[in-house]
Amino acid sequence: MIQYRTVTFALLVVLFASSASAGQKQTNELWRQVEVIRTAHGVPHVRAENLRAAGYALAWLQCEDYGTTTPMEILEASGRWASVEGYGRVESDFLVQRQRERTLKNYSSLSRDVRDVYEGFAAGVNRYIDLHRADFQTGMPANFTGQDVAATEMAQLPVRKVRNFLNKINPPADEEQQAGLYLPPRHRDAEGETDRAADIFSAGKDDQHLCTFLSLRLCVSAVNAGLSNDGSNAWAFAPSRTKSGKAILLRNPHLQWTAGYYEAHITVPGVLDFYGDFRIGGPFAVVGGFNRKLGWSTTNNSQDLDEIYALDVDSNKPDHYLLDGTSHALKRDLFTVSWRNGEGVSTESREFWSTPAGPVIHRAAGKIYVMKFAGDGDLRGGEQFLRMMRAGSLKEWKEAMKMRARLTSNFTYADGDGNIFYIWNAALPLLPHAVTDDTTAIPAKNTSDMWTQYVPFESLPQILNPPGGYIHNENSSHHYTNVRGRVETKNAYPNFEAPSLSLRSQLAIQLIGGDEKYSLEDVVRLKHDYRMLLADRVKNDLIVTVKATNPMGDVAAAIALLERWDNTASASSRGSTLFEEWWATYSGLRRPEPRVLPNAQRFAKVWSVADPYNTPRGLADIPRAIESFVTAVNEVKRRYGSIDVTWGDVHRVRRGKVDVPVGGCGNDLGCFRIMGFTRAEDGKLVATGGDGWVLAVEFAETPRAYSILAYGQSSLTSSPWHADQAEMFAKGEMKKVAFTEADVNAAAVVRFRPGGGR
Repeated sequence: MIQYRTVTFALLVVLFASSASAGQKQTNELWRQVEVIRTAHGVPHVRAENLRAAGYALAWLQCEDYGTTTPMEILEASGRWASVEGYGRVESDFLVQRQRERTLKNYSSLSRDVRDVYEGFAAGVNRYIDLHRADFQTGMPANFTGQDVAATEMAQLPVRKVRNFLNKINPPADEEQQAGLYLPPRHRDAEGETDRAADIFSAGKDDQHLCTFLSLRLCVSAVNAGLSNDGSNAWAFAPSRTKSGKAILLRNPHLQWTAGYYEAHITVPGVLDFYGDFRIGGPFAVVGGFNRKLGWSTTNNSQDLDEIYALDVDSNKPDHYLLDGTSHALKRDLFTVSWRNGEGVSTESREFWSTPAGPVIHRAAGKIYVMKFAGDGDLRGGEQFLRMMRAGSLKEWKEAMKMRARLTSNFTYADGDGNIFYIWNAALPLLPHAVTDDTTAIPAKNTSDMWTQYVPFESLPQILNPPGGYIHNENSSHHYTNVRGRVETKNAYPNFEAPSLSLRSQLAIQLIGGDEKYSLEDVVRLKHDYRMLLADRVKNDLIVTVKATNPMGDVAAAIALLERWDNTASASSRGSTLFEEWWATYSGLRRPEPRVLPNAQRFAKVWSVADPYNTPRGLADIPRAIESFVTAVNEVKRRYGSIDVTWGDVHRVRRGKVDVPVGGCGNDLGCFRIMGFTRAEDGKLVATGGDGWVLAVEFAETPRAYSILAYGQSSLTSSPWHADQAEMFAKGEMKKVAFTEADVNAAAVVRFRPGGGR
């Protein structure tokens, strides 16, 4: 059902303005309850009298450093995007409104503390909009509520899986139709819309919408081949493995440099003292960092959090289904979206159908198909993170984790008591049926045919204070988190992640799996290791293979260059650029229609559980390896003028006026320092993703830490904090974190009350 009507656009503006004015006085006063101190590189330290004022300041800072981005995120989550930007955002608003109706009814059940943060955050956004009207389109509201902010964290219908299922039933005419589906909030490319090619490097491994904007064939091929430079690294060291006898934690996510990691320190006396990262767009997206007692890092994991069920239609009653031998009515909801239509506003209404198990996604052939997904209707994600941020011990932190409101991710933990801990976290359905693929609907005659509970928290893979005193995860499965004890590769539940160990993870084990003791500075140095493990596995085979052809000229010189190369992607290395070009050509990425070849067509021995630390290795296709090498030699010489060009001559960090060489490489090449690049007009490869935010902390009596945010505190080119960390990052350097009140005061660059006076 679709209905339309039109009203005057000016009237909508008046309505927004009048509703905003009621809370204006309260909003204006919050700035008096908080002070912001920016230290070197613009890092904000928020000192607030209460959590509401802390939320207010965090929102203001995100706006100050990222302009309209956060307000537009809140606008989108409010279901009013089309009222400002027009009909192109109608699909978004319908999806959001549908989920808001299921979720926000639980808002009042949240604790007063977390609602204070949400409501303060909304007030900060409203205040910024009011004082910067010229930066926003006409009609931009400034009456956002705590519910609008909370809505940015709603679990979303897994759109890609729905699309895959519908494509199976009614295949699209072409791949473009298959790919053309809107992504709801938090599932777009790192808080903004970008080109399709970037998507594969932007979304987390747990992002169920990774392939939506790509040709699915290309996307799936690349992901399966391990080419995606998304993900994270995390390490934890027990006191037995550190020179200080204190636990150390490393946090190192990899996403696009538009991902909006935001470094900040929030203090409310007696309530909260937390330093870490907050994602632009809300207060509690994916939070990692530390307080005085403990800290944690997240790394993306793989899990299946939803199922499609096929219910039988009741042939005797329209819009009814049969379950447990009883007829039940479908729930019908009518939603109306307002959209800007030139100088006026039009509306469109649509009906949606649902069941207690989840939304109806399709009806045909006597069946009603329902998507049941984890987190549907749960609004406690921020509640859980706030409890984790305030925890003072492992016991308190685990109690927060047991809320199960954070649906995904590996969590790596360390604390001042010397504990290190890891959990493969997932709100994982406890299935009463076999595991199926995304395009299979499970027949459900009875409620017992559908999952209704999560796998118990205690049954999730986890490890506490393991032998060898280390924990590591680089997005591989949980099985190899510590390999000093017995490694069990059999899963307790069939929908746990299958065993996997990437080259990046294997390199991490080589780096930290011994008995050496490390200082915090040693951990920072190891983090910036530039070794390319793929070269250790295939370079010798390549050299022997090409030499057997009795090469001459440039090809002979190129093989000699590879023999001298140190197998790193350091900025000064020679031979690395040639090797990268050869591997891309050999893997199929330099074809007119790029297609990543399966590992079995690339490696003589693919990765296996039987030999997890030494595979993959060798070359599967010798003739193609030789041909690809000749092609790569010619291409590198043509593009760069010399086959022995250094890695840093080609691979650059460019931000603002900074243009410097950088080391690091992609996941498929087996680097630990992950870097993703985009080709610039001059042919150079410019860093656009991978390493960006890095934090290393030692839990002494007072935590001691280093950090770096490669793309700076601000996305605005006019800001002094836009490019001031870029060169440090490129050199593998990190800045000291100011955490204590005395250190923050001593390092203060500017102090102000946000939205008030400076």
